[in-house]
Amino acid sequence: MNQESSRQMQVRSTRPRRLPPWLKRKLPAGAEFSHTEAVLSSLGLETICGNANCPNRGQCWTRGTATVLVMGKLCTRNCKFCSVVCGKPEPPDPTEPSRLAEMVVKMSLRYLVITSVNRDDLPDGGASHFRDCIETVRRRCPDVKFEILTPDFRNGQDEAIRILEAALPFVFAHNVETVPSLYPKARAGGDYQRSLNLLRLARQKYGSTRTKSSIMLGLGETDAEVEQVLRDLRSVGCDSLTIGQYLRPSKTSLEVAGYVTPARFDRWKQKAVDLGFSWVISEPFARSSYLAEKDNTIRRHSS
Repeated sequence: MNQESSRQMQVRSTRPRRLPPWLKRKLPAGAEFSHTEAVLSSLGLETICGNANCPNRGQCWTRGTATVLVMGKLCTRNCKFCSVVCGKPEPPDPTEPSRLAEMVVKMSLRYLVITSVNRDDLPDGGASHFRDCIETVRRRCPDVKFEILTPDFRNGQDEAIRILEAALPFVFAHNVETVPSLYPKARAGGDYQRSLNLLRLARQKYGSTRTKSSIMLGLGETDAEVEQVLRDLRSVGCDSLTIGQYLRPSKTSLEVAGYVTPARFDRWKQKAVDLGFSWVISEPFARSSYLAEKDNTIRRHSS
């Protein structure tokens, strides 16, 4: 069976008109959710949870966690899988790192995930702001652990990696998002090889630092394409992975081509383990920062 036939079969066999039962969740509620919402609002902080209409917002905020979106909520790119607004952003707010530190104190966080929109308007792509956020929080809360989910720094990856080195240690994450053949329609502003190169540079420069990426299923990719992405990620030293179901975040975003069953996600997890990933979450609601603070290390036992 050729690749196109495989793609068409997957789409025909898995495209329902309604959400399958495994993709239905209750509306968020509860005291912890309200507390998280109030803290973020009072400090004027943005989250990817809200701006990308993440289906995990209720679950994460109820646990008292959130992925902070720094450098504003206007992105310089217009990826069709994402609902973050494209526009001309303002310069990074120099008060944001201190507000972020205040949030960590008020929420008693031990693990903080920081991400950003694409900032192609900035010479360093926003790397220095990531660094400032980490260093400011660390001065006030030295025991906090960090994960950063960065853009691809297309205007200067080497310089961005050099700047960020001052803020180690952290988990370094950058998402390839989908298979290369779907980049023109799903991630037109990105470049697959550029994303792989950033992960390679991080691995080479930061040594034992965990590097992480994420891929969405359900955009029309084939199994062969997904497996090749996993192999490509391993080839650049990426050791942590999330695989999740693409869900249309807005009316202007791409349609879902197919829904992947939990059993198939289980098989993809096993494939990732077989290829050598040491930390894997593969399930319908998995996103890059989903359960990021949890220990999902694959423990291999010698025979």
